Amino acid sequence: MNGKPSRSFGALIIGDEIIRGKRQDKHFQRLVDTLAARGLHLTWSLYVADERPRLIEILRRTLQSADVVFSFGGIGVTPDDHTRQAAAAAAGVSLQLHPDAETEIRAYCAQQHIEVTPQRLLLGELPAGSRIVPNPVNHMPGFSLGDHHFYPGFPQMAWPMLEWTLETYYQAEFHAVPESEQSIYIQDGMEGPLLPLMQMIETKYRQAHLFSLPSLGDTARGRTLELGMRGEPAQVAAAMIEIRAEVTRLGFIWKEAAATASAHPAPSPSDSSG
Repeated sequence: MNGKPSRSFGALIIGDEIIRGKRQDKHFQRLVDTLAARGLHLTWSLYVADERPRLIEILRRTLQSADVVFSFGGIGVTPDDHTRQAAAAAAGVSLQLHPDAETEIRAYCAQQHIEVTPQRLLLGELPAGSRIVPNPVNHMPGFSLGDHHFYPGFPQMAWPMLEWTLETYYQAEFHAVPESEQSIYIQDGMEGPLLPLMQMIETKYRQAHLFSLPSLGDTARGRTLELGMRGEPAQVAAAMIEIRAEVTRLGFIWKEAAATASAHPAPSPSDSSG
């Protein structure tokens, strides 16, 4: 193994209400937890306003990459929703009424004894070449365009749709690369004196990543530095042996932080009510 997952995962969280602070984003942490439960992690995340030109620019760039991208928000039909149109423009295709989306919408309307209006069918107009993502709440689907997956902004809808996407398309990626994390807390630690050690470790252990998290602390606890490694378990263990030895040799006082493995508990379904 090369210590790196075969895919990079990114997130787009879209909406003026989030950018302006009118609503608190819940998608980022849920996505992090949902991926972690499968041994995966995010490489990048962007918050974007409901601005079609900016969305087109971002999606044009990400569609040209090999990244798997999860997008939340803006797939409705009101004038402030631009994600469907932006995705189509970025891919160089038109919006079309998707036959599977139409089937879902018509079936839901029949079940609820409501009229199939042109406005409801607009929700089924997706970029040509898309695949639908089933929506278990109201059956107004999201869509996938290559490895880009677009969900509503409502957590109750988006989160089960995210789970479905991962289970349908990316099971081969789950826990493909074992990962562990170890770190120590260094009392009155400062990064400067430890920089040569960090540089040596980063160069020597290519299948793991070093992290350094300083904290100014307070009058009771004082300054601390968390220094650790994350990545391939054997390399993490070997690197931490060297780190502990050198930190001790330099005269610092330190203590262990809790070690973690790649397995995380799955997010609770009750979390999706927010």
